[in-house]
Formats: sequence, C-alpha cells, structure tokens
Amino acid sequence: MTDRHNHYLLKRLERINAIGVALSAERDNNRLLEMILLGAKEITNADGGTLYTITDDKHLKFEIMSNKTLNIAMGGTTGKDIPFLPLPLYLEDGSPNLSTVAAYATLNDKTVNIENAYQAQDFDFTGTRKFDEKTGYHSQSFLTIPMKNHEAEVIGVLQLINAMDTETQQIIPFSAANQSLVESLASQAAVAMTNHNLIEGLKGLFEAFIELIAEAIDQKSPYTGGHCRRVPELTMLLAQAAIDTKTGPLKDFSLNEKEFYELKIAGWLHDCGKVTTPESVMDKPTKLSAIFDRIQLVDQRFELLKKQAECELLKKQVEALCKGEQGNGKQADFFVLQSEFEVFKLKCNDDRDFLRKSNFGGESMTLEDQQRVRDIAAITILNADGDAEPFLSENEVYNLNIARGTLTGEEREVINNHIVVTISMLESLPYPKALKRVPEYACGHHERMDGKGYPKGLTREQMSVPARVMGIADIFEALTSKDRPYKKAKTLSESLHILGKMNLDHHIDPDLFDIFVREKIYLKYAQEFLEPEQIDDVDEMKIPGYQP
Repeated sequence: MTDRHNHYLLKRLERINAIGVALSAERDNNRLLEMILLGAKEITNADGGTLYTITDDKHLKFEIMSNKTLNIAMGGTTGKDIPFLPLPLYLEDGSPNLSTVAAYATLNDKTVNIENAYQAQDFDFTGTRKFDEKTGYHSQSFLTIPMKNHEAEVIGVLQLINAMDTETQQIIPFSAANQSLVESLASQAAVAMTNHNLIEGLKGLFEAFIELIAEAIDQKSPYTGGHCRRVPELTMLLAQAAIDTKTGPLKDFSLNEKEFYELKIAGWLHDCGKVTTPESVMDKPTKLSAIFDRIQLVDQRFELLKKQAECELLKKQVEALCKGEQGNGKQADFFVLQSEFEVFKLKCNDDRDFLRKSNFGGESMTLEDQQRVRDIAAITILNADGDAEPFLSENEVYNLNIARGTLTGEEREVINNHIVVTISMLESLPYPKALKRVPEYACGHHERMDGKGYPKGLTREQMSVPARVMGIADIFEALTSKDRPYKKAKTLSESLHILGKMNLDHHIDPDLFDIFVREKIYLKYAQEFLEPEQIDDVDEMKIPGYQP
C-alpha cells in the first residue's frame, strides 16, 4: 500500500513539474489561466473549480469555471462568459469580507481547506446551497488557495470543489498532501501569471511608445499627417494577402505570429528618422517657401515694376507734350506711350500669374516654362539705390524651376536623409530575438528592385519579401494621400496607373504588385482611409504591368 501510495505521489509530482514547465512557456493569458485550473483539478482529482484574479478595485473576478459532473466550462478559451458578478474583498462599510471563503483566503493570505461546506460554521455558503438546490449538485469539500507572486502579493485565488476518490468516485476531503501540491502549483502559477502580465505590460508600453513616436512625426507635419499610422495598416493588409495566396511565385511565403508582429512594428517605425528632418523642408508647401512664401515678395516686385514703368511713362509723356507745344514733336506720341504702358501692365500681370502657378509644385515642369522663368528673371528693376538688377534672384529662379514637387535637390537630400537616420536609430536598439529584423524591414522602403533606390542600392534579390511589401505600402499611401502640399489627392485609378508604371520601371516588386491588385488590397485600404471622391471604378485590365 505504501509503495502504491508513493508511486501515485511520484506521478503527481512529475505531473506538477510538467504543468509548471508548460505554464512558463504559455503566452496566451486565457490558456494560461485555464491550464492552472485544469492542472490543479487533475492532480487533486477535483470535480470542479474556479480561478479568480484580483481587480484594481479590490474585487475577485471570475476568470475560469469548470465542473465535470455539471459539464460546465466557462471563461478562458471557451468563449463563454461567466454570469457572476465579482466578489468584493471589502464590504460597503469598508470592513473586510471575511464570510466569503475566496475573499477570506485572499485577505489573510491563507489556504482554507473545508471538509464539508454544509457543516462549516465560519463561512457563509448560502449562495452555494442555493446553487446546489437549483442544479441538484452537492458542493461538499473545498480547497481555496491564494496565489502569491514573487513579491508575496496575492494576485489571484484558486478554489477547488469536491475531491473525488480515484477508486470509488465518492466525494472526499482534500488531503494535506494534495493541499501541499496545489499550493506548490499555485506558487508556480502566480509567477507565470506575473511574468505574463509583466511581459504584456512591457509589450503594451513598447507599442504605445512606438505609436507615440509615429503620432509625433505625423503631428510634426500637417502635410504628412497620418502617414506613419496608415503605412503599417496597408503593410499588414498586403502581407496577409501574400501569406494567403496559394498560387504564383509567393505561394510558399508565410509569416508566423511573431514574424507578423515584427513586420507590424517595423511599419510603425519606418519613418522614425523624420524626427530630425527640419519642418521648413518637410512642410515646404510651395517652391518659394522659406520662413514665409516668397511669392509675396515677387507679387510686390511686379507692382513696383509697374510703378517704375508708370513713372518713366509719365516723364516721357510730359516731354512729348512739351515738344508738341514747341512744334518740335508730335502730340500723338503721348497716346502711343500710354498704349505701350497698358500692354506692359498686362504682360506683368500675366507673368505674375505664371509665377504664382509655377510656385505650386506639380508632377513635372516643361522646359518651355523653365525658360520663361529665366526670361522673367532677366527683366530689370531698380533697387533702393536706383541701380538696375535682375527681377528674380538666382535662388528664386533655382526654386521656381524645380521640375517636380517643391523641393530642390539639396532639400530632397535632406528629406532622403531621414532613412539614413532611421537606419542609424533602429540599428542602435538592443532588440530581442523576435524583433531582430525590424531595421531591415523598416529601412528598405526606398530601395528599388533594380538597385537604383537608396540608401543602400539593394536589388530585389537582396531584399526580403516583408521589406518589399513595405515599399509598396509606403508609395501607395503617398500617392493617395490628400495631405501633400504639392498635389491634390489622387483617385484609385490614377494612383494604380502610376504604381503600375513604377512596376514596369522595376521600382516595386511585380509579384506583390499583382497580389495588391488581384486581391483588391487597394480597395480595402481605400474604404477605410480615403475620401469617397477618391474611390472611383477601377478597370484592372488597364493598369500598366498588371498580370492577372
């Protein structure tokens, strides 16, 4: 009998160790709590049990309930809510709730082992008896154990009901040996719960901090507002579509849960280097913008030019009139001069309107328009000292003749440098193993498939699929963005046409581009983030480079 008992005890010890190992490895909170309760039931052969956690407002919350006889399984991974209100640790008058077993065990940090609830005098089992009357159950033996973490704080309560004799299946009290085993399990479980909560808390803080950085960058510039938030959303949509595809070159591509999370973090951090980009460059809405838009000075200069021309006209008209009175000239010259001045004013107004239009960046500026800027610049105007000087400065000509957008080459270098800063920032962080590829994913969104991108000039073969996914997401968000200062918001058709051209130009990954169109990722994104007027009918067969 002793050998049999020792063998049985050894088996339970082995089981509790196995459960302890499993608890340490579990990352899902519901499965963790469920594992604790079911493990405790198993080693004590208990018929039922409940696991409570302590809430911030000092209540015991029902997390898991299980009863074999009544076929009850609620909470945890079951998806069934427990229809019982949390148990208060303190009564309305502030006194401790010592009549409820679970509350008593919590407040006194003490295991309570009750052989027969119907004979117990110290605790109120009225609710239990009503439950038994309603269900026909007989709640007899109770083992209630507080769960303490490594700092000796009670973080939950494990309560088992009705220990069953392994041979007769009769209800028996929980033995001292079983109590000791469950106390050991409860201690391991509390540490596992604490570690899980700590990991989840740090993970939540980490994600919140990353999103805070992204939000700060978006808030920094009214013209890219929401970019850092939208790119990860689009990245996840396309990545999931690539994972789900069962045909084509990417049919074997997959990401597990950790890898998918890694890509999500990279999406949030892909532009973190923009924290160092000057607002004067990032927010440059027009070509002549500096501290203010210098087009205003050009407008004033045109008015001054007209006034100077008018003064010159008046001088010549006076001379013409004088010569006419003396018979040495023609009075008609007066009206010719007036007519020439009116023509000059019209030309000034036309040139002013042209420069105003040129000041707004577009997709391209013709060579003819660039020459016209230089011709206007060559017009002379008198300065404060009465000396003639070019109407536009070299810097103004240089800025107004920007062929695409509003940035000069030097300013574009400053913008492009954000990815270099991003790489430097991200590669300096001490990542855990599961996030090691964040810099690679985040820092490749300006590379091209033909190796002509920046900053590293990587080719398609040198880039991972997730990095290529992010490249498409970054471009499509920018194309459809309504916030950019140098262009109006494009429709889906316009954006997909440009994206298709970029595909033909070996700018983006062709296989991912096909998935992006075929699975209508563009439409899923548009329905959540774009304006209704941007969502037009798309004829996919007209998209350049698309292979259905």
